[in-house]
Amino acid sequence: MNQYTRNPPLDAESLDPDPMRELERWIDAAREAGMLEPTAMTLATAGADGIPAARIVLFKGLHENCPTFYTNYASRKGRMLSENPHAALVFWWDQMERQVRIEGRVEKLPREISEAYFASRPRESQLSAAVSRQSRPVASRTELDARMDEAAERIGDGAIPCPEQWGGYRLLPARVEFWQGRHGRAHDRLLYEQANSGWRILRLEP
Repeated sequence: MNQYTRNPPLDAESLDPDPMRELERWIDAAREAGMLEPTAMTLATAGADGIPAARIVLFKGLHENCPTFYTNYASRKGRMLSENPHAALVFWWDQMERQVRIEGRVEKLPREISEAYFASRPRESQLSAAVSRQSRPVASRTELDARMDEAAERIGDGAIPCPEQWGGYRLLPARVEFWQGRHGRAHDRLLYEQANSGWRILRLEP
């Protein structure tokens, strides 16, 4: 059994009063540790039926102090969020023995923000987003590749506009928990909860 011993004790006094600034500090530490995907996070959603689903997406920075991600609005997660605009995010960095959990309400980013981010993506990623009917069945990889090739030939060197069905979301954090491994499974858990116009930090039992 692994014993988590890589970090000093985690105390409320060592955390930033703003959980999103603290999150950015932990992501920077994960980058410095050489994590393959330091911005990877699990996104958990549930539709109107209440059945949960989870998948890995990439954190794409903060907008108005809220974590953001991008996807196809017609994908399964997009459809779930239209039915139930509440979600949870989980970051896990094994090399850091750390985890962050965020829960809150999700809303679409302004269209101009999504378009600006789309324009910054590699051209191959833009083409994939423009062609993909995300989450729908496809007969074969050959069919998908042929559609990609056809679109690339048709568009040529022209600009690829941001698809109407593609864009970003932000999650408005209501609860943010910072978890750090400790020896003997006596882990540190520090929870930010909204209080009046700011945040209060509570220690949770492991």
